[in-house]
Amino acid sequence: MLTFISCAKTMTSRCITVVPEVTIPEFEANAVQTALEMSQYSAGELEKLLRVNPKIAAENRLRYHDFCSEDNHVMPAICAYTGAVYKRILLKDFTTDDFYYAQDHLRITSFLYGLLRPLDGIKPYRLEGDVRLPEKGGSSMFDYWKPILTDYFIAEIKRQGGILVNLASGEMQNLFDWKRVEQEVRVITPEFQVWKGGELKTIVIYTKMNRGEMVRFIIKNRIENPEDLKSFVWEGFEFDEKSSTDKHLQFTMI
Repeated sequence: MLTFISCAKTMTSRCITVVPEVTIPEFEANAVQTALEMSQYSAGELEKLLRVNPKIAAENRLRYHDFCSEDNHVMPAICAYTGAVYKRILLKDFTTDDFYYAQDHLRITSFLYGLLRPLDGIKPYRLEGDVRLPEKGGSSMFDYWKPILTDYFIAEIKRQGGILVNLASGEMQNLFDWKRVEQEVRVITPEFQVWKGGELKTIVIYTKMNRGEMVRFIIKNRIENPEDLKSFVWEGFEFDEKSSTDKHLQFTMI
């Protein structure tokens, strides 16, 4: 069973977590090439391209300018991202075996690096899937990665038993030929909702926190059987059999 999650927009500049090793991303050469292309833009151009404020644009202008510098050290991907999902994985008590289990059973999407293992070394960046670069023929990053990642991703899932636990945001499906993914492997998507005003509603922050907690649950308990996901509980969220299907596992907070 393979689990995958989304990258986060926010990243740290320094990792204090001790990991057993740092590995090389499968598509590092692609990332370096794209970073060099992004380094050609001014802060003002990045502000428009990435739809960010001037401070974030200036920060990422420096990131891309220094991307290939020897002083710009890599960090393991699982430590580098700082969004709500990653905060709930709680790496501080991970053992060496936990990190290696995650390395085999968890994948992280990235608009710059394509697809990452948790211990793959990466550098801080900001990129969006709909960014179009002239050097890539004006294609979006989604379109750029789709033919590169699809076969690789399917092979990775099959290597881990042919089951994918989809804890990534919906837009990440655009990095792959998702119809092919669903045809060739079993995809299970956990959903986390709250009863509010007599109906089920999705609250984004709860969804992100639950995704991180479920990643932790899978890694810490070495979950290999999708049926065992149903025992996941966190802060009032628990499995709702009546609202679930074979493809969607519903977790509800009453």
